[in-house]
Amino acid sequence: MDIVAIIRELLFSHDCVILPGFGGFIGNYSPARIEKESCTFYPPAKRISFNRNLSQNDGLLISRVAAAANASYNDAKNLVEEFVSEIKRKLSRGEKVTFERIGTFINNSEGNVQFEPDRDVNYSLNSYGLAPFQFQLLEGYDVRKRLIKGPHEEVVARGASIKRYLWRAAVIIPIIGALIAVPLTTDIFKTRVQVTSLNPLITTLTDSGKRGKAAEEKVPALSSAGLTNELSGNVKSEQVVSAADITLQVPEVTSGEYGIITGSFRSESNAMSLVNKLSGEGYSAEVIQGTNGFYRVSAARCRSLVEAESVKKRLETRYPGTWIIRLR
Repeated sequence: MDIVAIIRELLFSHDCVILPGFGGFIGNYSPARIEKESCTFYPPAKRISFNRNLSQNDGLLISRVAAAANASYNDAKNLVEEFVSEIKRKLSRGEKVTFERIGTFINNSEGNVQFEPDRDVNYSLNSYGLAPFQFQLLEGYDVRKRLIKGPHEEVVARGASIKRYLWRAAVIIPIIGALIAVPLTTDIFKTRVQVTSLNPLITTLTDSGKRGKAAEEKVPALSSAGLTNELSGNVKSEQVVSAADITLQVPEVTSGEYGIITGSFRSESNAMSLVNKLSGEGYSAEVIQGTNGFYRVSAARCRSLVEAESVKKRLETRYPGTWIIRLR
């Protein structure tokens, strides 16, 4: 059984391996260093030292020997004790005992065991594959010296700088031209915004299939949510239909008869509920049949446009969306 080989194997993975009855091998970390005299770089290493006071059996070496020899623990212990006895006999006779790739043992003049490690072996797994190497010094190089350029070198450097700027301009100018031309020739930056109402009860109607033409009818906010609460649920909000917010072109003729429309409904019962409410407020409200089948609620009839505008302003505070129509 090669017990020295087992000790070497354990030194790669353990910082301390004890040979019972003889001493312990200790792995010490050594950082990377430079030896200036020989111009040599040394990688980080784990160097081995020996302490004869660490002779108490910790079971590590004997357990590994038992596994390698496929023997019992006691048999492995006897093998290690015989190995240690042989080492001590050789040292007592003044012989040198060498543990291959670990180090050498010898008794000094005082009879004490002296250990000389093998410095060519690195037991650090992190430095596996790294070996010392030498380098050559750079002679005659002074970093304080400044580089003095001649006239020819300055002309070459200036020409290279001009070429570099021209190359950049050749790339940047077409890009800038494209960024200016695209917005001018296309409508890529033109916004397409459609104005609509935020009231979910207001819908847009089309008249006779004509695109963009909204229906006349508008419903004030109170005709759906507010009116439903006040009439104790007699009016269903889903039956209320109104046109989108549009600007009604009022005829310039100021004489005639005008109606102040506060709401337009699909259901006649809903229209009558609003009529009753307006009548309770003192208005001569009535239902006017619309051209598209809707029931318009007129709060009052006015003989002039000025009077109609005045009534409309009073009603707008409580019935938003009120508008004026010409009756005749």
